Amino acid sequence: MTRFSGKVGYSVTEETEPGLWIEHISEHRYIGDVIRNARRLDTSNGVNGDIVINNTISIVADAYAFSNFFAIRYVEWMGTKWKVTNVEVQSPRLILTLGGRYNDESPEVA
Repeated sequence: MTRFSGKVGYSVTEETEPGLWIEHISEHRYIGDVIRNARRLDTSNGVNGDIVINNTISIVADAYAFSNFFAIRYVEWMGTKWKVTNVEVQSPRLILTLGGRYNDESPEVA
């Protein structure tokens, strides 16, 4: 089983002024295991397909991860940020299923 060490990005929404909410990304570093390592090619959007990974990563979670697992947006793995499509709570771990590449153009990283 391959080991994992990397950043997990959480979406944190803050009210900057009355009625104006801004999404910020908060990154936390975790260790764990890569349970499943697979990929597929999605050619439904045009000529050149998108690479979608179907990896499953198990991280050793802390209190922050358990109380904010619903806000997990991406995992940085192999130099790329990947969308987290599913989170399963199996204390003391979180099982994260990855999908396509994460588009991080709009939110600010804290």
